[in-house]
Amino acid sequence: MEKRITLPLTEELAKTLKAGDSVLLTGTIYTSRDAGHKRMCEALARGEELPIDPKDATIYYVGPTPAKPGAVIGSAGPTTSGRMDAYAPTMMSVGARGMIGKGARLPEVVEAMKKYSGVYFGAIGGAGALLAKCIKSAELIAYEDLGAEALRKLYVEDMPLVVIIDSEGNNLYEEGRAAYLAKQGK
Repeated sequence: MEKRITLPLTEELAKTLKAGDSVLLTGTIYTSRDAGHKRMCEALARGEELPIDPKDATIYYVGPTPAKPGAVIGSAGPTTSGRMDAYAPTMMSVGARGMIGKGARLPEVVEAMKKYSGVYFGAIGGAGALLAKCIKSAELIAYEDLGAEALRKLYVEDMPLVVIIDSEGNNLYEEGRAAYLAKQGK
């Protein structure tokens, strides 16, 4: 079932999304990868504020390439989400709710998603140029020294995603595998 959703990703909105839903996402998202997540979690541990307001935020695990002349951003394909698994529960504990990436998540992340009503969206790996067309604005927020891994604020329109893990912990990767094996009689 395809759903058009507009951010922020409130708890109420998150609870309407189910594993397997196709989503067209519109609104403000933030970019960060492992180096940026590490810095944000270290700042939280020191009692410092983050450079973004994490409440109901959606974070895209991406390290975009530089923008060509006249473009908002370069290629912006998802990074493997497992690299953020050490930081995701902490980020959710301070209000971040949505994550966009590719690949499986650890059980600890799924438990945090259930606790904090988080949602993990899958973006298509290898389609970075196509996904970049959904990005209408990009602004550097923090950690410029990290280059592609700097923290950015993006505005996206109709970004095509799939709910991989919903706020109840239902996991499309597991459900899809089980359905396939059942069809094969295994």
